[in-house]
Amino acid sequence: MTGQRQKLGQTGESLAARELERRGYRLLARNWRCPAGEIDLIAEQGSALVFVEVRTRRGDARGTPLESITPTKQARLIEAAQTYLQESGDEERDWRIDVVAVELTPRGQLLRIDVIENAIEERR
Repeated sequence: MTGQRQKLGQTGESLAARELERRGYRLLARNWRCPAGEIDLIAEQGSALVFVEVRTRRGDARGTPLESITPTKQARLIEAAQTYLQESGDEERDWRIDVVAVELTPRGQLLRIDVIENAIEERR
């Protein structure tokens, strides 16, 4: 990942974390990694454990933040969440994967933040 994209991602994650806390989420971890991939933010909302994928876009030339989450990425997020649950001993806990879509102007000013609960669901 280029330095500019990395900085954009970090900016989006910071804005997302602030928005989640404002909404009553309690942040537990940032950038948690395992062999399946990375989970941007891990939080609690009430009794639920929430894994959060943050997608940040500057302008809409490359589509919306939600459109950027491919089926492969969804599968990796589910696998990473399950790995976290196993490693933390929380297999019986309610959990979900939310997406926070951060949209910035081409100059980097915040346009909007959308929190989409249960954006990615495990296929059974």
